[in-house]
Amino acid sequence: MGRIIIKNAVKREKGFLYYVDGQGNVCEAKMAQGGKKKKSKK
Repeated sequence: MGRIIIKNAVKREKGFLYYVDGQGNVCEAKMAQGGKKKKSKK
């Protein structure tokens, strides 16, 4: 389990996932939104 080193070091935005990569950088990735169906082409 991770631990908090500095609180509120990154301003978070809704719909994004934040993580620390292998080099120690904080990265931001857009979260996939489940439950949405795509329209089929006819």
